[in-house]
Amino acid sequence: MHIVTVLWLKSLDFFSNVPDDQLQWFIDNSENQLLNDGDYLTRPGDPIEGPHVLVAGKLSLHMLQNGSKREFVMFNKGDISGYLPYSRGKISGGYAQAIGEVQLLSFHTDSIQEMIKDHFELTQSLVHVMSNRVREFTAMQQQNEKMMALGKLSAGLAHELNNPASAIVRDSISLKEHLRMGPEVFKKVAAITIAEAQIDKLNEVLFGILASKEKPLLNLKQRMVLEDEIADWFEAQNVENGYAIAESFVDFNFSVADLEACAAPVAEHLSPVFNWISNLLVTERMVEDIQESSKRIADLVNSVKTFTHMDRGMDKEYADIHMGIRNTLTMLGHKIKKGNITVVEEYDETLPQIKGIIGELNQVWTNLIDNAIDAMEPNQKGTLILKTEKDREFVNVFIIDDGPGIPADILSSIFDPFFTTKPMGKGTGMGLEVVQRIIHQHNGSVKVKSVPGRTEFMVCFPLEN
Repeated sequence: MHIVTVLWLKSLDFFSNVPDDQLQWFIDNSENQLLNDGDYLTRPGDPIEGPHVLVAGKLSLHMLQNGSKREFVMFNKGDISGYLPYSRGKISGGYAQAIGEVQLLSFHTDSIQEMIKDHFELTQSLVHVMSNRVREFTAMQQQNEKMMALGKLSAGLAHELNNPASAIVRDSISLKEHLRMGPEVFKKVAAITIAEAQIDKLNEVLFGILASKEKPLLNLKQRMVLEDEIADWFEAQNVENGYAIAESFVDFNFSVADLEACAAPVAEHLSPVFNWISNLLVTERMVEDIQESSKRIADLVNSVKTFTHMDRGMDKEYADIHMGIRNTLTMLGHKIKKGNITVVEEYDETLPQIKGIIGELNQVWTNLIDNAIDAMEPNQKGTLILKTEKDREFVNVFIIDDGPGIPADILSSIFDPFFTTKPMGKGTGMGLEVVQRIIHQHNGSVKVKSVPGRTEFMVCFPLEN
């Protein structure tokens, strides 16, 4: 067993400036504890004793979540654990377990008040330890929660990006193959003689039709009827490949009347001209598909950038709160579709811009909306209501789901650190604690009401922070 002396204590950074007599008093009011590998210093529900100076070995602080061990801090030789002056924690919420042979110098907790009264430098050093511990622990949990949020979003985002990316690859290959067929069509068009005035008239009619078409969505039956009408017209006009090219005209909602308008300037050359027009329409459709897919990717990337505010600092700034909520829905879009969730948005669009740390507020929306989606999972469907309203100088945001509700016996515990009902790997138990902490930083509050079939979270904070 190591003999703890004043000199050894002064070798620890946090005790280096404490007078020798105060350190000797600390030693005199402490006792050595020896723990074997696997022994527990504290278990959930035990009073927190100490402070304990770890003289040798390691001490693991962990919790059990759904039967699985979750470690959140490891104390090493020279660290201080246990109760510290002015700490509000009195009862242990987890396990402190020895890793290997452990020696502790354990201060008598009932002497804390005497320490505070008569030993200022010693008290100050331990309070400094506590403030560092809180800061480091908070930073660690915020980072863990951000990583959990990133994990929730990444799978869905990858899926959302993969769809348009695959479409671009597919359409670009098809477009390349289609363009190789262009010379054959061009050869047939070049072999005919058309006056310049005829070409101008055809262009005027054709592009006039394309510009005026709003492309209403047709159901399968409507498409088949229109395709048969166009194919029959081509057959009657002896247009080659009539049934093959009819589809491209249907894609742009050409009617038989539109075909007749295009035919009028070039009545003697219908077959090569309409095959050439079909070629143009197919190319146009593929380019539009590529543009739409590219825009989808650009919108997703912009949503990520806006959602995280990765190009901004951590200062409070003015922003439209609805943009953050909508970007969150975009990030969770795949999970919403997978859960068969109907989203109802009831926003007060007259709300002025709010002032806050936008990236952190987006984390609030992510945690609350993600929890709501998870809550509705057992029903394999659900309705998510998102609502905003102005209440004098405050803004209220409601996140409402129609899941089974939160049991009354755990409702008071849901904001506690590490409390979770989710399986290991699905939740840290810090999501709602982070929500509450961020909203408190914005001088606001989070309230919850829950009955079977309806759970409502209300976030309230000032418009001006």
